[in-house]
Amino acid sequence: MAHVRKAVIPAAGLGTRFLPATKVVPKEMLPIVDRPAIQYVIEEAVAAGIEDFLIITAPSKKALEDHFDRSFELEALLESRSKDAALDEVRRISELAKFHFTRQGAPLGLGHAIGMARNYVGDESFAVLLPDDILVDQGALLSQMISQHAETGSVIVAAGHYPLEEVVSYGVIDPGEIKGDVINVNSIVEKPPIAEAASNYGLAPGRYVFPSSIFDAIDATKPGVGGEIQITDAIASMISGVGVQATLNRNDRYDAGQKLDWLRATVEIALDHDELGPGFRDVLAQIIAKHDVTPAQSTP
Repeated sequence: MAHVRKAVIPAAGLGTRFLPATKVVPKEMLPIVDRPAIQYVIEEAVAAGIEDFLIITAPSKKALEDHFDRSFELEALLESRSKDAALDEVRRISELAKFHFTRQGAPLGLGHAIGMARNYVGDESFAVLLPDDILVDQGALLSQMISQHAETGSVIVAAGHYPLEEVVSYGVIDPGEIKGDVINVNSIVEKPPIAEAASNYGLAPGRYVFPSSIFDAIDATKPGVGGEIQITDAIASMISGVGVQATLNRNDRYDAGQKLDWLRATVEIALDHDELGPGFRDVLAQIIAKHDVTPAQSTP
C-alpha cells in the first residue's frame, strides 16, 4: 500500500471560546510559547512523513496562508540586520512542506470539511489532523497509525481513555478485541449521553488515517448531531466494509481550543523549551510562591 503523503487540516472554525482575541486572529494562530498552535500540528505531521497539506479555512483566516508563505520583505529586513537565526526560522516555515488552501463556504460540519478534499486527495490514502489537538510527540502516534493503515487498509482513528464525563464530548468507541495499543472498533457514537456511553474510549486526539473510499461514505452521510455532517457517522458506516481500528494515544495531549488546556500547553511546553525552560522554571516558582498556591483539595 502506498505511503501516506498528504494530510488535510480542517481549520475553518471561528474560535468563539477565545473571543475577543480571535475576532481578527485565527484561533490556530494563537501562540503557544514561540509558534502558533497550527505549526505544532504541521511539524508533527512532517515528522511522520507527510509532504503535502490541504488546509480548509474561512474568509477571515488569510493569516494562516500568510504564515506558511514566503515573506520577502521580512526576510530582507532580517538579513540586513544580520538576524540569521530568525531568518533561518522564518524561511524554514515555508519550506516544511507543500501547502494548499481552500475555504469552507458554510459551517456544515467536520465531515463536510474533509469531503472538500476529494479532488486534492484523489485515490490516495491520507491523514486528517485537527489543529486544536496538540501532540508534542515528534509524529510518533501518527506514524504508528500510518503503519497500521498500511498493514490493514482500514480506517485508523486515534483514541484515548478518558473519564466518562469527558468521553461523551467525543465520538465514543464500543471496543472489540484490544491488542496493545490497537483496538478493533465495533461501533462509534457521536457525543452520546453518559448512560449510553459504550466505554471510556473516545475519539481524541483528532488524528485519522483514511482510505479514499471515505469520500463516498461522507457523501452518503446525512446531517447528524447539530445538523452537521459528522465524520463519526461516516466512519461508523465503514466498519462493515474496510473496517475501523483505533490507536491509543499514551502521550500528553493538549486541547488548544479550551482556555485552561491552552494555558497548560503553554506552561508545559515552555518548561521543556531548551532556551526558555530553565529561566521560566524560576519565574514559575516565584509566581507560585507569591500567590501562595497550594493544590486544590478534591472532595471525597
